[in-house]
Amino acid sequence: MVEPFDEQPGIEKIISGYTGGHTENPTYEEVCSDTTGHVEAVQITYDPEVFPYEKLLDLFWRQIDPTDDGGQFHDRGESYRTAIFYHNDEQKKLAEQSKQQLNDTGIFKQPVVTEIRRAFTFYPAEDKHQDYYKNHRFHYRLYKKGSGRADFMNKTWHQQPNKTELKQRLSDMAYHVTQENGTEPPFKNAYHDNKEDGIYVDIVSGEPLFSTTDQYDAGCGWPSFTRPVSRERLEEKMDTSHGMRRIEIRSKQADSHLGHVFDDGPKDQGGSRYCINSAALRFIKKEDLETEGYGEYVRLFE
Repeated sequence: MVEPFDEQPGIEKIISGYTGGHTENPTYEEVCSDTTGHVEAVQITYDPEVFPYEKLLDLFWRQIDPTDDGGQFHDRGESYRTAIFYHNDEQKKLAEQSKQQLNDTGIFKQPVVTEIRRAFTFYPAEDKHQDYYKNHRFHYRLYKKGSGRADFMNKTWHQQPNKTELKQRLSDMAYHVTQENGTEPPFKNAYHDNKEDGIYVDIVSGEPLFSTTDQYDAGCGWPSFTRPVSRERLEEKMDTSHGMRRIEIRSKQADSHLGHVFDDGPKDQGGSRYCINSAALRFIKKEDLETEGYGEYVRLFE
């Protein structure tokens, strides 16, 4: 639950921990024993002007199986049951409305059983459980896949675009890159030397992917970035084509091929170089973010 919300505009802090139980300062082992009444949870501090509570709810629903009242995927037991903890009447009303709306969509054959509960004292988890997806990246990815969570999310929420419609809507190069794992020519593409402020979205789905605040000139002839706006929006896959071993980058929502990530980026900014095809992106200028529906990203440039 940390990775989906982390690094989003308006999200100020996320802490992993425990809540909803009847003992003070529980440990991880005590919570997992299902004897304290606590569940594993995250506490999110956010700016509602940038990232509204309704958006928190929508993003939360897309990470879980809300019909499972016995835990989540491989993790079974009371401490793994899903819940939304509200702090006031307005949050309670919005949470209950979103739950009902999810039931009404018919996405799930079974009823949504996630509880809407009054917030209890929240106890931060031990240090080793904080920022786990960053500190244990390989194990996190492996477990997310092996537990069944990743496949469930893809099957439930990520609809493959219609190839015929895309052929009509996209340029030949954009279709070749995003749908056929193609690569555009270096230095002969739209954004390799872009100097304007703004964000880049997936040309297929419109999903925000990169920002010029993280773009730099790597000298390779393609747009290069030190990081995405949110790693949750990307998928990494091993690419052994062309006799090389590389990490391919794809957009999660539309499954568009974007480019590759390498470890030769600026060391003082994490060391990553996201080498991305311009043809896979649509650029939205800073001054157009509000009118284009990406107003929360204006904060990146303040």
